[in-house]
Amino acid sequence: MYQKKINDLRYVFFHTYSWIEEGGALTFGDATFAQIFLDAYKLHVAIKVTEELLYDNAFNLENYIITQFGRALANAEEDAFLNGDGTGKPLGLFAETGGGTVADTLTAAVKSDDLIGLVYALKRPYRRKASFILNDQTLASLRKLKDNNGAYIWQPSYQAGEPDRLLGYTVHTSAYAPADAIAFGDYSYYNIGDRGTRSFAELKELFAGNGMVGFVAKERVDGKLVLPEAVQILKLASA
Repeated sequence: MYQKKINDLRYVFFHTYSWIEEGGALTFGDATFAQIFLDAYKLHVAIKVTEELLYDNAFNLENYIITQFGRALANAEEDAFLNGDGTGKPLGLFAETGGGTVADTLTAAVKSDDLIGLVYALKRPYRRKASFILNDQTLASLRKLKDNNGAYIWQPSYQAGEPDRLLGYTVHTSAYAPADAIAFGDYSYYNIGDRGTRSFAELKELFAGNGMVGFVAKERVDGKLVLPEAVQILKLASA
């Protein structure tokens, strides 16, 4: 696979500050820089169809294929951005190494107090734009949880365009989110690097001898969480 550095991201963190008297001398600290490299991993979808199917179909098969290719690439991206291990693919939010910070690992069924602990494991600056990411099956269990007053902590949306909420924070579900973990954080710190645009090609000559036409869609992309503390992970007990 061809790889290339497409971005050189520098993040500076300031750790030194001091109060000074009026007219006093300034105190300068040393800035710490970290470099994040985004590669260009190649993702593709390819199929072959017979010439008869392509030219005799009653609807526009080519446009249908393009639409399905887009969905397939989007699904592959979502899976990689959540679970990728960084080998030949992006590094996901839930990756054991390089993903979010593990706030806690449960040995029993998740309780409402565990979710409160997850929220406050995330530092205050990140909570302003934070939200949950979890699996649909995990969400089904969380919707049954109640607080100490017997009220459900799940807050369904009754207004169009407004998201469902958990403990006041937006909830995102994904079929690719692991069933044994919940993420909570500010995902703007997950950097996605697209190398160019998606390409789509129709290959008429390659399979002409077999009376078939090939279609291929390709893109190059990478993703990394540049600040692990911005996303906290709650590991759930095994069923």
